[in-house]
Amino acid sequence: MRSALRITIASAIAAAAFAPALASAQAKDGYLTDTAGGVVKSLGANVCVRSSQWTPALAVAECDPDLVKKPAPKAQKAAPQKAKPAPQKAKPKPKKPSMLNVEQKVELQGMEFNKAEMTADNKKDLDKFLAGLGKATKARGPVAIGAVIVTGHTDRIGSMNYNMKLSERRAITVKDYIVSKGVDQKLIFWEGKGPKQPIPVTKFCDNKMKRKQLIECLAPNRRVTVEVVGRAQSLAKPKAAAKKPASKKK
Repeated sequence: MRSALRITIASAIAAAAFAPALASAQAKDGYLTDTAGGVVKSLGANVCVRSSQWTPALAVAECDPDLVKKPAPKAQKAAPQKAKPAPQKAKPKPKKPSMLNVEQKVELQGMEFNKAEMTADNKKDLDKFLAGLGKATKARGPVAIGAVIVTGHTDRIGSMNYNMKLSERRAITVKDYIVSKGVDQKLIFWEGKGPKQPIPVTKFCDNKMKRKQLIECLAPNRRVTVEVVGRAQSLAKPKAAAKKPASKKK
């Protein structure tokens, strides 16, 4: 008797708890909902009231968050990769210019007898020679001087000892003049040869000639030789390769 009374009282209490909501409640999607569509919850416990149709598959996050499958996280869009710049083609290395070994020579002839000074013609010839080294030609560019060899000479008149000293003085005179034109004196080498290297044509100068005539005949030997050794860029165009003749078909 007491047991039946206890069940009746429990049912009354439950009915009283849901009385306000049940007035207009209806089962929907596994839960009781009110006329506004909201899920009915028990008073006090704030628990959603499940219907007889409820299954875990009908669980909603509002009532049974632990039973609701969480949406898979949205895959983040990968940042667009910047296109790699196309590899730059290596610039062809400039070809090294073809260089030439240059050897230039000038003879400053006709110096006055028994003197070491340069004549006006000697200076004119030497100026022209030096200027030509600094100018480009069709075959080469300006010459970079590597060394200058200055050699003094005399005629055969007089003693060997005197003529050797005179030839050295003549070489020094020309060397100093070249330095005055801007050539580094460290590049200049000088020496005297005396009468040891005569101009071939003067072999016909006979010692039996009168002295004045002999001095005039030997004038080409009274000279200073200037030789320049250096390097210059070749400006000559390379020759085109000859085409091979087409072979005749047999």
